[in-house]
Parts: sequence; structure tokens; C-alpha cells
Amino acid sequence: MKFPRLVASTACAVSLAAAAVTAATSPAFASSTNYVALGDSYSSGTGTGSYDLDSGCQRSSKAYAALWASSHSPASFKFVACSGAKTGDVLNNQISALSSSTTLASISIGGNDAGFASTMQTCVLGSDQDCLNAVASAESYARNTLPGNLNNLFSTMRNRAPSARFVVLDYPHLYTSNDTFCVGLSHTKHVALNQAADVLDGVIGTATSNAGFTFADVRGQFSGHELCSGDGWLHAVDFTDISDSYHPTATGHASGYLPVFTSGAGSALAKSHAKDS
Repeated sequence: MKFPRLVASTACAVSLAAAAVTAATSPAFASSTNYVALGDSYSSGTGTGSYDLDSGCQRSSKAYAALWASSHSPASFKFVACSGAKTGDVLNNQISALSSSTTLASISIGGNDAGFASTMQTCVLGSDQDCLNAVASAESYARNTLPGNLNNLFSTMRNRAPSARFVVLDYPHLYTSNDTFCVGLSHTKHVALNQAADVLDGVIGTATSNAGFTFADVRGQFSGHELCSGDGWLHAVDFTDISDSYHPTATGHASGYLPVFTSGAGSALAKSHAKDS
């Protein structure tokens, strides 16, 4: 996600079990995989501190998609995720990377559609009530409008790559629930933002299931590593480098997103292999 002046994230709690999260994709499957990485800033790598693959879209070799490709050596890898992308941007600017030869694709999307960029900006700069009002508006969009956007996008993705397995990742909680000694936003704002993330992730999970895609929930993997946890994998607000704010760090991608995607991809490709054999 990309914020006007603040760049944010959205998230929640509950994910894949620890054993499943650390499971690796079989090299036998990966070596014949044609992988395409789509999505917004949580897929491009905003916050990793190195945009060596495309500075305009903040694509990084430290992003989970690039890390997976580096360690699994797929037959091909197309990295088109871009910071700030909405569902319409994926349809207009990224989906052409999919084709009949694509066998695996990943995506994180939906936060920018729901307006969590401006929501985070309001919560950082405004009062508790301002934040609650902004969150309510974002949740309403997520519940009532985003499902149609996601259904249309996922259907088009399937049509573009009928043989592919799709893994859809969501967003982690921003703040730990044990925030008694946390400096910055109020407890009220922390709770509201985490609840909003749950709404967003719930909508994404439902749309993913309806499309027959694999849902890779990162919330459990990030548990204990939110802001104010003392071992955070997310950037707090940084007015010297505002684009990183509320995005996963390089550790957040390597230890948070990568294991969850690896497990999801492994499961999806194994099903595809079993079906074809």
C-alpha cells in the first residue's frame, strides 16, 4: 500500500501453523515453475530499504517474491508488483505478465482500494474520533465495494493464466495488543486499525476462496512482531523517510511474508502436480 504522505499497512491475527509456515516448496516443482509476482507495495518490497529492481515501483530483491525466486530457481520469474497499486492498476498495468504458460502467481492487493492510506494519515494526524470515523469509512468500502473489485480481478487473472496456481497474501496487524507502554498513537487507534485490518483480510480471504485460489494469511506469522512489540518487523512512522512507514522491513519479508508464501506456494504446486500426474 502507498500512502499520500504516510505509507501504511493493514492487518490482523491468525495464520498458518508454524510447521506449515516453514515448509519449503519442492525444488522438483519449482524448477519447472513459471512464476509471476503481482500486487501492491507489500509485494513490491516497499520498506526493505533497497529498490534495486525498480525504484519507481519500489521493487526490491529483498521482497518475499524475489527471495523465493532466488532460493527456488523457477524456470521463469516476472516481478511486476508496484507500490500504490489498486485492483484497477493490476488490471491495467500488471496482468499482461500472466499468460497460458504461467504456473504460479502471487498477489497482495486491496488495501489501497479501501483507502487505508488516507485512513492511516488521519489516524496519525487526527483525534481518536477522526481515526474511528476514517476506519469506519474504510471498513464500509471493504465490505461493500472491494468484493466486486477482487472478484473481477481474480476472474481476469484466472482467464489470463488458466493453468496457474494463485496465492493471495494479506496484511499483518500493525500494533501489538499489549501496547500499554507504547509511545505514539493511542490504544483506541491501535485497536481500531487492527480491527480494520481484520475486516480487510476477511474480505480478501473470502474472495480468494470464492476464486479457488490459495489464501496465505500472514497475521499469525507476524504475531509478536508488530509495532510496540519490542521486536517489530514493520516500520513505524518515519518523517525522514515517509514512504517506508507501516511497511514490512527486510526482516518482515524474509521472516514474515516469505515463509507464509513458501508454504502456500508449496501446497498449491503440490496439488497441481498431483492433478497432472
